[in-house]
Amino acid sequence: MTCPQCHSNHVTKNGFNRLKKQLYKCQDCGRQFVLHPAKGPVSQETRELIDRLLLEKISLAGIARAVKVSEAWLQNYVNEKYKKVPRQVALKKTPHPTE
Repeated sequence: MTCPQCHSNHVTKNGFNRLKKQLYKCQDCGRQFVLHPAKGPVSQETRELIDRLLLEKISLAGIARAVKVSEAWLQNYVNEKYKKVPRQVALKKTPHPTE
C-alpha cells in the first residue's frame, strides 16, 4: 500500500472514519486517507458546469444537489474563486455627450 500523495510505503493504520472505514496515515508526509474512497476528485467538466451555474440565480444547496458535490466542498470552491477576483475595478473616463 502506498500514500496517494507522496507514494511512500511507510503507511500505518490510523483508526476509522465515521463510516467505519479503515484510515491510514503516511509516516513521511502525514497524509491521512482511506484505501478506496467513495468519491474522487471533482472533474474539470463539473467545475466548469458549477462556474456556469453560479452565474444563475440558484442557491449553493441547489447547485450542490444538481452536480452531486457536498455543500462544504462547493462553499470552499466559491471562496477560492472569490479570492482570485480583483478587488478594484478599473474605471475608464468617457466624454459626456454634451461636451
